[in-house]
Amino acid sequence: MNVARSNTAIGTTATAEPHGAYRGRFAPSPSGRLHSGSLLAALGSYLDARHQGGRWLIRIEDLDTPRNQPGLAADIVQTLARLGLESDETPLYQSSRLPAYEQALAQLQDGGLTYPCSCTRSQAGPGVYGGHCRAGPSGPSPHALRLRQADDHVLAFNDRLAGVQRQTWRELGDPILRRRDALIAYQLAVVVDDAYQGITDIVRGSDLLASTGWQLAVAQALQLPTPRYAHLPLLLAADGSKLSKSASAAAVAEQPPATVLVDTLGYLQQAPPAELYRASIGQILDWGIAHWQPERLRGITTLTEKGPA
Repeated sequence: MNVARSNTAIGTTATAEPHGAYRGRFAPSPSGRLHSGSLLAALGSYLDARHQGGRWLIRIEDLDTPRNQPGLAADIVQTLARLGLESDETPLYQSSRLPAYEQALAQLQDGGLTYPCSCTRSQAGPGVYGGHCRAGPSGPSPHALRLRQADDHVLAFNDRLAGVQRQTWRELGDPILRRRDALIAYQLAVVVDDAYQGITDIVRGSDLLASTGWQLAVAQALQLPTPRYAHLPLLLAADGSKLSKSASAAAVAEQPPATVLVDTLGYLQQAPPAELYRASIGQILDWGIAHWQPERLRGITTLTEKGPA
């Protein structure tokens, strides 16, 4: 029997599904409008879910309130719908899930798996955080809260596109669970929400590959299941620079839907036929679902956006 669960639950799914049923998601933050790089991740995750007969969800990651822009969450959902990419369930907003994150944080604290950290970014030093405050914070409050890992902790997973990944504590450092400004950190929230929504597969950009070990560490500490991963190549601007919501990347909403979808299929190495530019949105997506071959992306780390015609 399918049972709807409390919105504060940590590891129980919001909607029960048959065992092993594919559940994927796209989780944008409302800090900028959807651009071609974020659409590549959205379409790739959508096609992967649909090709395997699974469900595809939208989650709005709006915890970083200083960076949120008013109205952009709705703009993103509307832009995706205009492209035929509609969530199979009501989009989940992280801002509605604060009790669940606090519950998870309390569980880790009760287990002695956290410690306060007073380091600023400059004090922590470049690169990986080496646990300077493990014996106690070295400065005054406010403190961040970090996950304490064993020095010999190894996080390993087999990425469907990038292959076997192995990350040690010394390569990762201890992830932040709650920031110095008291906001719940992404690494905790994403793990709690993936478990709550029953996510089995995560298809996302390779810019998040390095942080996967942190998420595995948090999931293990909370005794939550871990999904399968596939990290897509990063799409760069025509000049080779990184696309950014805060830079000059063109907003997807300002481009013809059929053009942007077929172009994105091309970036995903799916070789769409030229006549698809004249097809309807439904026909384009049907073609993409039927012909989805993610293995074409193996060994590719970056892609380049087309320049102006």
